[in-house]
Amino acid sequence: MNWIIPGTTLEGKRQDADRTDGLFASMFLAGGLTLSQVSAVTGLESHTIQNWVKRGFLPSPRGKRYDMEQVCRIINMNLLKGSLPLEKICGLMTYLNGSLSDESDDLVDDTVLYFMFVKLAARARYIGGTESWDDALEEVTRDYHEPVPGARDKLIRVLKIMLTVWVANTLRNAAEKMIAEL
Repeated sequence: MNWIIPGTTLEGKRQDADRTDGLFASMFLAGGLTLSQVSAVTGLESHTIQNWVKRGFLPSPRGKRYDMEQVCRIINMNLLKGSLPLEKICGLMTYLNGSLSDESDDLVDDTVLYFMFVKLAARARYIGGTESWDDALEEVTRDYHEPVPGARDKLIRVLKIMLTVWVANTLRNAAEKMIAEL
């Protein structure tokens, strides 16, 4: 079944969600994405991305190119912005990874977080309500090796919040589509 890969404009197959990292890796073979390419992948306006860089939510591009980690942070923020204010998104990212401008204190790389989320979102239609998400969360975080005690618990909390927001956005978009068809 086709779906839009969460936080992007990219179409894919839900059953291929576990291979999304390979799709992304191929996009970065040329050494990164330009601002216009990041805009096309995320559906965000260029000025929004530039504003996030200016405000310190992500590092500046290197040589006018964004690397995969930067793009995954942008996508993570993009998929949350439909239901959470930017301050709460930054608070969530800071809860997991400390200072947004310092990657050395990260508990999980933004790419790892994003690809775990894509796997979780692909399973969301099969896992029922929030009370039944624990098995899916366990599955997608199984190979995560925590750098400090308690990191995995933080990661699971953040993924659960991300999934809740994504499901809420999906339901809101479906409701808006139904209203438009009235």
